[in-house]
Amino acid sequence: MRIALDAMGGDNAPTETVAGAVEAARQGVDVVLVGDYEVLQAELANHDRRLPIVDAPDVIEMGEDPARALREKPGASISVAAKLVAEQAADGMVSAGSTGAAMAASAILIGRIKGVSRPSIASIFPTPGSPTLVLDSGANPDVKPDQIVQFAVMGSVAAEVLLGAIDPRVGLLSIGEEKGKGRDLERAAYDLLEAAPIRFVGNLEGRDVATDKADVIVTDGFTGNIFLKTMEGAAQVVLGYTMDELNKLDPEVRKVALAAIDDVRERLDYETYGGAQLLGIRAVVVISHGASSRVAIGNALRMARDGAERDLPGRVASRLVS
Repeated sequence: MRIALDAMGGDNAPTETVAGAVEAARQGVDVVLVGDYEVLQAELANHDRRLPIVDAPDVIEMGEDPARALREKPGASISVAAKLVAEQAADGMVSAGSTGAAMAASAILIGRIKGVSRPSIASIFPTPGSPTLVLDSGANPDVKPDQIVQFAVMGSVAAEVLLGAIDPRVGLLSIGEEKGKGRDLERAAYDLLEAAPIRFVGNLEGRDVATDKADVIVTDGFTGNIFLKTMEGAAQVVLGYTMDELNKLDPEVRKVALAAIDDVRERLDYETYGGAQLLGIRAVVVISHGASSRVAIGNALRMARDGAERDLPGRVASRLVS
């Protein structure tokens, strides 16, 4: 399975994107770099491995309007990467660039799965026991109840494929566990989710994530994005307080404690997973954090490869039809 990497996308591109691609290639991922040929050749010269490059001289910046930029910059790296996938010259793609541009290029150039109303970003959250998929985490700020149901079905399939979950539990993020809690959106979605072909476990509050009550949590993109970023910030605060206290300990005791903290930090770090799946597209698309390092890029490429090998888009399409 060949994965196209938008090597010019992200705050640390192309140095970190190329380094991550080289490391992923060493671990068996078939990667093609997409971006300015001369720039990428120069970066590759710093590594002892050659990778194929497809020239794409332009870049869509974070502040640009995605749809307009796609029209005006057909040679942008994200556009060319998406075209490779659309033409079946690649089986999936990864980008740490503009999320809006990646979503637009995916929907327009690769295309949505038949019947999908809105593609959804599914992020992996490190909960106790096993990770949890949270979607939508930013693609769709405003949604309808039936779209929440579609997110739930797609998320359930993704939890099976990516996390190995069996009969995944799906919860609806709300302000209370009881049926009838939440806005009109949540109340209407609850009734539809009860009748959907999934294992619906009811409403979940934000704190329930820490108790491993679900494998998939569904919500609108506005709420999901705030939820994930709040949890990310809270984790950083807790780790910061912990480090302050550890620095007061005896050096030998601190050394042992730091080893344990490093394990916790790795479990909470978004780079461990590399990125989020854009579900509802006809091929695998992984959207990485704009500040991704080589570690995150390498993990994102492996995630995309695994999703393509396990035919995540095909399985999503099959479930939606059934």
